[in-house]
Amino acid sequence: MFFLSLFIIILILSPIFTIFLENINQKSDYLSFFSSGEFQSYTKNSIIILIPVLFFTLFLGGLSSYLVSFYEFTGVNFFKYSLLLSFAIPPYIYAYTLSAFFENFGIAYSLTSFFSEDLSRKFIPKIEPLTGSIISLSLTLFGYVFILTRSTFLNQSRDLIEIGKSLGFNNFDIFFKIIIPTARPAIFIGLSLVAMETLSDFGTVSFFGISTFTTGIYNSWFIFDDLKTANFLSLFLVFFVLFFFGLENLSRKNIKFFNSNNSFNKKNKKTLLRGYKSFLASFFCFFLFSISFLFPLILMLKWSLVNSSFLDLDQILHLNYNSVKLIFLSSIFIISISLIVTFSGRVLKSRALSFFSNLSISGYAIPGIVVSVSIISLFSLIDSFFNVEIRGYFIGSIFGLIFGYTVRFYSISFNTIKTVYLKINKSIDESALLLGFNKFSILKNVHYPLLKKNLIFAFILISIEVIKELPITLILRPFNFDTFSTSAFNLASNDLVEVAAIPSLFIVLWSSLFIFLSIKFFLIDKK
Repeated sequence: MFFLSLFIIILILSPIFTIFLENINQKSDYLSFFSSGEFQSYTKNSIIILIPVLFFTLFLGGLSSYLVSFYEFTGVNFFKYSLLLSFAIPPYIYAYTLSAFFENFGIAYSLTSFFSEDLSRKFIPKIEPLTGSIISLSLTLFGYVFILTRSTFLNQSRDLIEIGKSLGFNNFDIFFKIIIPTARPAIFIGLSLVAMETLSDFGTVSFFGISTFTTGIYNSWFIFDDLKTANFLSLFLVFFVLFFFGLENLSRKNIKFFNSNNSFNKKNKKTLLRGYKSFLASFFCFFLFSISFLFPLILMLKWSLVNSSFLDLDQILHLNYNSVKLIFLSSIFIISISLIVTFSGRVLKSRALSFFSNLSISGYAIPGIVVSVSIISLFSLIDSFFNVEIRGYFIGSIFGLIFGYTVRFYSISFNTIKTVYLKINKSIDESALLLGFNKFSILKNVHYPLLKKNLIFAFILISIEVIKELPITLILRPFNFDTFSTSAFNLASNDLVEVAAIPSLFIVLWSSLFIFLSIKFFLIDKK
């Protein structure tokens, strides 16, 4: 069992190690590449996008979570769950709808020209590429800050707030001197996840034609067939992203400290807002819900009805079949191997296995475009070293896609299962052994009933990620194999943005369904 788990971990980490190995073997003039205008453009654009996105997600996610956690106002019970639906909209799909809405003679133009032609020319903003990317990423990623800070706010001790009031603190002082400091680890985790997603984004920046590391990697490999440059850019992006991954892990350690005190388990009594204060709180949350979810959803529904003739029923059914097939195959495989590794770590109590298990979850921090290039490099390396031909079995095949999804999303399943295992007393295992159970029987008859709910939750979370994933699917898919994400990307790339609404709508509907199931069966009782 130890060697099987170790083999699984090595398999997951092998593409990441390949990136480092390929760059060590390359004899390139890195200094000249660093000083090149192309590299500087990638760095500059990535930073220009990243900083505003972090600011806006902090403001939107932090303020909305504060309102729904500490105050009672009209619609609060609706908003504390509905704001999670922003996760159903991938940034690249939001970019499609935003661009099409404000384009020349688009919907915004039609609405304003109904009153005056001059009004259209004066007040319809032109969405610049950088602005469009920042808006799209901010309105689809603020949920990370929202859900993490809300969880912390709900567990904050009422005693601390009461002590603050007894010291003469007003609401402003309480917010900045008590609430924010205790929520700081959760805020850092949320912002670190936002930073990783922003740096990993390919679909949005590609659609707007912005040169970032992800588009540079894609163009190097897919257009110029230059795997060496793609590997180098991948290495630099990995270092960039792993910085935020380390920050996120450090913040997770700190958050345990804030939750260790029993007083934090006391529920906060919400303050009832009345009059204009209640209206402002409701308006802000409804406005955020509208622009982050309703706005793209309504536009996609409209464009799908108008352009329904472009995709017939057979094509839609085929895209559904491909997408659902990938969801089931990859989710079941990822959950199975993560269950093997977590169970082995529990029963074997090996420090080495524990170390490598924790290392293996870093795959989620690696951008999908980097995972794709690293897998291509890995099998190219194996082919040349062993003089075999196995690359064709993985590159451009379902196996390659599942492997790519496993590297990228393994940590979701691993952490979901490990969370439950940490709560199961090990004396249960010892009692089962005394009763004559072998290890497999313990897993089947003792652990599985306790893990079942979280296994389903892991399946849902992986499904959301798989159906939205673009670069891995785009690069590693079999020939003429399309999913909703690749279909939407190809249509939008050919300036058929409104037609791209059809596959985009199905991504949103599937994602919304999975999010609804998560809320209904796993989150709603946690408030």
